[in-house]
Amino acid sequence: MTGWQIVLLAAIACLALKLLGYLIPAKVLERPIIARTAGLVTVALLAALVSVQTLASGTTIVLDARVPALGVAAVLFALRVPFVLVVIAAAATAALVRLLFGG
Repeated sequence: MTGWQIVLLAAIACLALKLLGYLIPAKVLERPIIARTAGLVTVALLAALVSVQTLASGTTIVLDARVPALGVAAVLFALRVPFVLVVIAAAATAALVRLLFGG
């Protein structure tokens, strides 16, 4: 299989899975255990994505300017600071760390 065939096959599989979701009766989705599980899976996937994007560089774990920037963002989110300010503060933190310590 070529790369494009794999991409097309994956796209078709994603579309089929999404269409399958529409066939599930609403009564099933309204069950408390299903709703709670869906919420927890969403949070877990987002946390995994943030962790991988922050700590990984290829196949190695790297502690660079992204780690303190993520820490600043987490603290500001906990304080309920507006999202735009969180992004600006995290970017400024990463830039300052890179300026002071290189990289």
